[in-house]
Amino acid sequence: MKKLLLLLLLIAISFIANAQMTDEVSQIQKQWAIINYQTEDDAKEDAFENLAKVATQIVINNPKNVHALVWEGIIYSTYAGVAGTFSAGKLAKHAKKSFEKAIKLDGSVLNGSAYTSLGVLYYKVPGWPLSFGSDKKAMKHLKKGIELNPNGIDSNYFYAEFLYDEEGKYNLAKQHINKAKNANPRPTRPLADQGRQKEVSLLMQKIDEEINE
Repeated sequence: MKKLLLLLLLIAISFIANAQMTDEVSQIQKQWAIINYQTEDDAKEDAFENLAKVATQIVINNPKNVHALVWEGIIYSTYAGVAGTFSAGKLAKHAKKSFEKAIKLDGSVLNGSAYTSLGVLYYKVPGWPLSFGSDKKAMKHLKKGIELNPNGIDSNYFYAEFLYDEEGKYNLAKQHINKAKNANPRPTRPLADQGRQKEVSLLMQKIDEEINE
């Protein structure tokens, strides 16, 4: 009985450790914001390539760390956005696998960021036969992200962007971009919030132009 209790305790400790963001993951999260929002465009590809290698090594060392998987996916998907056409598809597929693994382990982690990020991938990449893009799947995952984080800056920004870009639902997009604009600041992510709010303002302007036409 004592051995069983000890085993259960060790399992519980392991689960709690995986549920918490490690210093390593926190560092790649911060580095992502620096590269995405402060690095010159012509230097971003190399910077994301190096960060992607670090993220993958963290996942190799901690394959069930859900935070690490989500951030590996975010880094690879952003890397795909600045990489050349030849590399972008492979990087997007890597990101997709990371998000799917994270969702399988715990889709609610980081306020559903894996769902939101996977939804973005589905509408950003080309559809079949070139890639796995799907507006239907994008809608499904982005809505799940909203369900898990109804007032979040990222969940609402990306859903509003999808509604604007792919659906032409400008009034509904306006509702969600307003939520993104009024989202509570994230104390540990000031640079990311600052950069995202600039994107929010630009998208809000585009939405207003369509509504007022």
